[in-house]
Order: sequence, then structure tokens, then C-alpha cells
Amino acid sequence: MLQRRVLALSCALVLATLAQAQTRPPPAPPPPIPPPYAPSPAPPAPVPPDIVGDPDLEPQVTIVRREAETVEEVRVGGELRYIRVTPRFGLPYFLFPTPNGQAFIRRDSLGTGLSVPMWQLFSW
Repeated sequence: MLQRRVLALSCALVLATLAQAQTRPPPAPPPPIPPPYAPSPAPPAPVPPDIVGDPDLEPQVTIVRREAETVEEVRVGGELRYIRVTPRFGLPYFLFPTPNGQAFIRRDSLGTGLSVPMWQLFSW
């Protein structure tokens, strides 16, 4: 029995020695990584000069409000291009001057496409 105790004690001693021999101190941390090459910032892009529109080409809108309607006259370069009439009740319409400037052509929109006549038969 003594031999078993000696054998067990010697095995425990050998295992403890092996376990102690395997533990190592942790490695030193790696040196810090230098920051990547950072080029100097580029100079700011030149600012373009202010864009100034031609005041003769900008539309000039004159608004006249009346009891029954609002009339907007749109002129470009002093020439009347169209008139938008918005009645108090109803849909707005446009008046375009004829080429000779003596009369107006009425349109329901600014579109130049074909307009198919439609009537409203029922509404809820």
C-alpha cells in the first residue's frame, strides 16, 4: 500500500511539474502600428462665379386678383406669352395670343397634344 501511495505521489509530482513547465508568461504586446500615410489635404476646388441669369429671358408674371377669378399674365422679354385664368369655381384655362396678336386661343392646358372630347355622364 505504501508503494501505491508513493507511486500516486510521484505521478502527481510529475504531472504538476509538467503542468508548470507548459505555462508560459503571455507574450509582449506587438508594437503599435504606425498610422498610414496620409497625404496633405487637397486644396478646395475653385468656387465658380455666381451664375447670373439674363433678366430679359426670365419670365415676368403679373397677378391680378378679382372677385370671380385670378388672372396671371406671363411675359418674356416684354412679349406676352400666355395668360392663365383661374376662376373661383372651376378649372383653370390658358389664353395664348394668336401670331398677329389680335385675338387669343383658349386651351385647357399647356400641352400641345391632341385633345379628345369627353363628357361627364355621371358623378357621385
